[in-house]
Amino acid sequence: MTTLENALNVIQTDEAAEIAAARRNRLIAVATPVATAAALIALWEVGVRAFGVPDYIAPTPSAVASTLVGEFPQLMRNFWPTFYESVLGFVVGNLAAVLIAVAFVHSRFAERAFFPIAVFVNTIPILAIAPILVLIFGAGLTAKVVIAALICFFPTLVNMVRGLQAVSPQALELARILSASKSEVFWKIRLPSSLPFLFSALKIAATTCVIGAIVGEWVGADLGLGALILDATFNFRSALLYATVFLSSGLSVLLFVAVSVVERLVVRW
Repeated sequence: MTTLENALNVIQTDEAAEIAAARRNRLIAVATPVATAAALIALWEVGVRAFGVPDYIAPTPSAVASTLVGEFPQLMRNFWPTFYESVLGFVVGNLAAVLIAVAFVHSRFAERAFFPIAVFVNTIPILAIAPILVLIFGAGLTAKVVIAALICFFPTLVNMVRGLQAVSPQALELARILSASKSEVFWKIRLPSSLPFLFSALKIAATTCVIGAIVGEWVGADLGLGALILDATFNFRSALLYATVFLSSGLSVLLFVAVSVVERLVVRW
């Protein structure tokens, strides 16, 4: 066997070892949280049964799973309104934040005039402002979408402004030397540099928009996961309450994963 063949064999062996190690690491990364969650659920089941905790305080995981199956039609009937409200609020809130961030970056006066107002609005607890929005827009879809949009708005605004401003001075100087227009600077330099900041904010918004929709349903709604949470609480149907909470969490995870997938497709650096 020649020296070249020996070198090629060593390289192939190293590559195979790296691939195997990567697969093992991915398996560990997936298996660790799954095993931890399974252990916690088992501990929950055993603890509730061992200490005789009443069902109306803390149902067993098996009871919650049974409710998820038995009440599935009711859960889905309430899931879809919350889903629509969350997605619409996510789109509206983040779109508004991105547009305003672009305006702030291109106009220092606009940033100085309106950014403090955005900070002030963000300091108002969403539970306090939700009834006001319901009074203004009514108890229909609009109020829930506005509440979900409002809770998404500020983190995206802050991150987008920072991302648009986080441009290398050398890149801006080069664009000036090449006589690039403002639109060219925005599309070729500022926007690409802002994408990691934007998607970081979108991941946060993917979970908080569900919170906004549920809060809106608490204030005034007959249908939705928020309304179902209140109904299950007041009627001491704790298994249904826990099932609804888990379904709400599942919706947040679903939106988070969707944003993460889009990020991998868009941000390749």
